[in-house]
Amino acid sequence: MKKYITKIVMILFVFITLISCSVSKDIETPKDAFPENFRNASVSKDTTSIANLEWKNFFTEKDIIQLIDSAVTRNNDLQIATKNIEIAQYRFTQSKWGNVPQANLFVNASTSNPSDNSFTGMNLNQALGQKHIDDYSAGVSLSWEADIWGKIRNQKKGAFANYLQSEEVKKALQTTIVANVSKGYYNLLMLDAQLDIAKKNVQLNDSTTKIIKLKYDAGQVTSLAIQQSEAQKLNAAQLIPLLEQNIAIQENALSVLTGSFPNSKERTIRLASVEVKNNTLTGIPSSLVSRRPDVKSAELALKVANANVGITKADLYPALRITAQGGVNSFETSNWFNIPASLFGTVAGGLTQPLLNSKKVRTQYNIAKVEREKAVLSFRQAVLVAVSEVSDALVKVEKLQQQESFLQQRVKTLQQAIKNANLLFQNGMAEYLEVLSAQANLLQSELELANIKREQLSANTELYRALGGGWR
Repeated sequence: MKKYITKIVMILFVFITLISCSVSKDIETPKDAFPENFRNASVSKDTTSIANLEWKNFFTEKDIIQLIDSAVTRNNDLQIATKNIEIAQYRFTQSKWGNVPQANLFVNASTSNPSDNSFTGMNLNQALGQKHIDDYSAGVSLSWEADIWGKIRNQKKGAFANYLQSEEVKKALQTTIVANVSKGYYNLLMLDAQLDIAKKNVQLNDSTTKIIKLKYDAGQVTSLAIQQSEAQKLNAAQLIPLLEQNIAIQENALSVLTGSFPNSKERTIRLASVEVKNNTLTGIPSSLVSRRPDVKSAELALKVANANVGITKADLYPALRITAQGGVNSFETSNWFNIPASLFGTVAGGLTQPLLNSKKVRTQYNIAKVEREKAVLSFRQAVLVAVSEVSDALVKVEKLQQQESFLQQRVKTLQQAIKNANLLFQNGMAEYLEVLSAQANLLQSELELANIKREQLSANTELYRALGGGWR
């Protein structure tokens, strides 16, 4: 009879092992999630992208490189992300021990005092002449669960995907920090340029006011002309403390990003001398998986979801567990380690199938499948956002360049208009309002031109980040 039972168990074990590979089938990332090309990009199969450049090669300004280097080294959020990677690595390392039997060393001592009227108590008194019995044991116990349905294998896959995800989270954070530092620096350069423009405009208004006062003394204009000229001068002067305030706030923001207390930031270049790169190599959209960390993280989230489905489905099937114990045992301490007389050993194995909690296990499996469907949708959404951000950056780069061209022509025209207006006004051939209007228009246009230049630089940086650049 025992032989038949043994054969049945062996056949069942072999059958289960053979079908274990097909318990749960993984879902791959959808291939149709990517468009053939980015909008506003030239149609090309070239996989070359500016995102492949290291940030030290993409940015050429020495000041920016120093700030980014400090941010990458000292930013507290990045350091926290590094610690999260360490935690995930420990968990992955721990998951590798899933197939290793659990071993425990034990030492036990117990005493029992049965009733004198009990069978054990009467026999104990007759056999040993005492009313209590002691038991002393020491040994090793082993417990091992066979990975029939791939549960432990999926636990390893899930832990490894989580570990890779933590790395992608850090990469995504670094791309954002690199972009924010560079855009913050460009904003500083713009504010510096606008501050210079405001100061020059104050000087220009001051010269105009002096001429108007001379005209007033000569009886050629009224006091209203002086008042309007001084009011316009104050309008330009008001910009100076506002811009200085914004400069200090931007410097403080850069200090936080670079992990330092608020301080001034060195600028060795001016906004006008910074070259706007005309590099819009994007590559193909499907390559975003390998370059853009948040898209890669979404892909890894699907792998984690696949692993969870495998784990929860394995819980629906019988689990084969093997246990063993061995050591020394005695009811007298003097014979406790008397070998081989005190040696003992037990081995047991069995299949365990959930019954009363099968509904709970089935529910967990169904939830895991829905979570996997959510992971697919999240991946699609991550791709949509990434492709949209790239397209947004491309159209900004193109249209800002056109805006700058028109604005430069406007500034040149207004600069010439001011010269002409001043000459005509001094010779009595133009009204003071024409001079003041020209100066006000020039101030506004020059401020807009500085802002457009900053937006161009930021758009290039945003394109670099949207394509996944900045973590290398």
